[in-house]
Amino acid sequence: MPAHPLRRPARADADGRARRAHRSGEAIVAALYDLIGEGVLDPTAQQVAERARVGIRTVFRRFSDKERLFAEMDARLTAEALPLLRDAAPQGGIDARAAALVERRAVFFERIAPYKRAGNLKRWRSPFLAERHGHLVTVLRGELLRWLPELRRAPAALVDALELATSFEAWDRLRGEQRLAATRARAVVERTVLALLRDLAP
Repeated sequence: MPAHPLRRPARADADGRARRAHRSGEAIVAALYDLIGEGVLDPTAQQVAERARVGIRTVFRRFSDKERLFAEMDARLTAEALPLLRDAAPQGGIDARAAALVERRAVFFERIAPYKRAGNLKRWRSPFLAERHGHLVTVLRGELLRWLPELRRAPAALVDALELATSFEAWDRLRGEQRLAATRARAVVERTVLALLRDLAP
């Protein structure tokens, strides 16, 4: 049966509104992602609206579901940054693997740093960000054991010390509080890791 002639424009209008809402949502997520990546850790709705070229009311509507917004941001960052951490196979002796682990972790931390700092500002009020923080800790510990499988038989205190030395928090302190350049921060972490590994029984 042919559609009622008055229903077609109504359906087309609804589809058009849905497409515009989708485009606006994508633009807002992209604007927020870019602003935080540039170091604006807590962008205002006005800043996001100007960058996304949408009305501020549209931004407020999108901000009303912050957990969803955080999830969309996290999906972008994970797709971009996680390969920096994982896309390599450990090779060589323990010192060479430890140095390679620190090198990859430095690159990964540099990429996620503004987003992690921004997330830390809101983590205590966001179940999603709290869960993702715990997930990152688990991923980093898994990578530590993948690169240095000798640690599976090591004393727990030594593994804990290495986990701390190669954590984002340690890296952020070196880069932020101690104001070290990335190359020097990497050298500090590598020296710490290699010193700790001397305690590993042969």
